[in-house]
Amino acid sequence: MEKILVLQKLTKKFGGLTAVKDVDISLDSGRRLGIIGPNGAGKTTLFNMITGEIKPTNGTIEFQGKPIHGRKPHEISKKGIGRTFQIVRVFDELSVYNNVMIGAVAKKLHFKPTPEQHRNIDKILEMTGIKKYKDVMAKNLTVSAKKHVGLAIALAGKPKLLLLDECMAGLTFVEIDEILELLRKINTEMGITLVVVEHVMKVVMELCEKIVVIASGEKIAEGTPQEVTTNQHVINVYLGEEKS
Repeated sequence: MEKILVLQKLTKKFGGLTAVKDVDISLDSGRRLGIIGPNGAGKTTLFNMITGEIKPTNGTIEFQGKPIHGRKPHEISKKGIGRTFQIVRVFDELSVYNNVMIGAVAKKLHFKPTPEQHRNIDKILEMTGIKKYKDVMAKNLTVSAKKHVGLAIALAGKPKLLLLDECMAGLTFVEIDEILELLRKINTEMGITLVVVEHVMKVVMELCEKIVVIASGEKIAEGTPQEVTTNQHVINVYLGEEKS
């Protein structure tokens, strides 16, 4: 199976602070990976390096067998990496449809949508369950609906790999179940590889096939959900913290 993402000895230092240290991750195409760890563990910094928002201090990032570390965000996006954010980034004064349209045209760096893009956006709105809101201003949506819009914007760029940064934050259990079902569809029906940073353990346990645990910027464990949750070191460092 093709390796879609490979991180080797990935390190990021901010002055005297090492946010991420020598992290190795290898991910097969079409899989679902979870990344967990305490607050401040370096998870978002890891995402920021993959998407080009910050440059690694050391180490390499390969996407579909080619190095991407040090490239600019728009170059990495065009190669097929999409992302959502914990705090949803939408244009409040635009309709849901136009928000998703921006996700489509930004990928191609042109401002006149094609008929194909309009058709694709209609499909995405249908799949993400927000077609009924397509003419609604984004500022008038609930938190859950905005999360769906954030996913739709990312999907409009036709990613091969989608990074999800705590997309369940602030949602009820019912809303979490709805997005879990949507993420499974994105993975199985659209063939998009998922990397999920999440504090809601229910999500990583039910969705992810493999979990990487990061603490103080270092990878301390990797395995199936069952293997990780029974790892005594993980229990002491992370899961134990969650219970306290």
